[in-house]
Amino acid sequence: MAKESSEHGSFHAKDYQDPPPAPLFDTVELCKWSFYRAVIAEFVATLLFLYITILTVIGYKSVSSSNACTGVGYLGIAWAFGGMIFVLVYCTAGISGGHINPAVTFGLLLARKVSLGRALFYMGAQCLGAICGAGLVKAFQHSYYHEHGGGANSLSSGYSIGTGLGAEIIGTFVLVYTVFSATDPKRKARDSFVPVLTPLPIGFAVFMVHLATIPITGTGINPARSLGAAVMYNEKTAWDDHWIFWVGPFVGAAIAAFYHQFILRAGAVKALGSFRSQTNV
Repeated sequence: MAKESSEHGSFHAKDYQDPPPAPLFDTVELCKWSFYRAVIAEFVATLLFLYITILTVIGYKSVSSSNACTGVGYLGIAWAFGGMIFVLVYCTAGISGGHINPAVTFGLLLARKVSLGRALFYMGAQCLGAICGAGLVKAFQHSYYHEHGGGANSLSSGYSIGTGLGAEIIGTFVLVYTVFSATDPKRKARDSFVPVLTPLPIGFAVFMVHLATIPITGTGINPARSLGAAVMYNEKTAWDDHWIFWVGPFVGAAIAAFYHQFILRAGAVKALGSFRSQTNV
């Protein structure tokens, strides 16, 4: 019986070893086409993300302004954001990792999953792609764009700055924590089906966070998304509390990276054990 049990266990288990951390500075990758291909993929993915989602927001507001009972509502907007993340992560994960969000890239940088150079290139491509995506919406929906706020994030009336900042921190924590969990190499080694499902929980996390925080901030949790809409709309309301949509996501991403790496994956314990073994030599 014990033998059968061990054989049954070995059927599911796979050898696993933590991948080495990415170097902080990696000049070699700058000479590879795969690096620039990944940067282009991040640009295009973020452009498409802003185009579809902001167009959905503008379309909903233009329809519901005449009849409050029509349009997709908050639920439809949340589905648009979550669904597009699901689709785009699925399309680009094998090329760039499917970040599509500077906060996600920042969290992965802190966890040493990407180099500093790659992170900076990704963030630049994401922000530029977001601006271009919002620009396409402005071009196609010019008559409704400014009338309905351009899809820009802003703190809703009745909510304090602290509440808005907290909503962005917690919302981004949920997203980045999900990203770490869905892409955990230890889980991939254990469960062969997980890589196929990786985009699903990430998209669903975006959907759930939007349901909770659209009434508060319009839901940022993505500095590129907030920047692209603000640049194209370029009204005072879009810039008044814009810093919330950078500080909140970056803080939330940092907390998620620390929680996953040093608590769930026991990075602090492993580091302490390694230090003790070196001092005993």
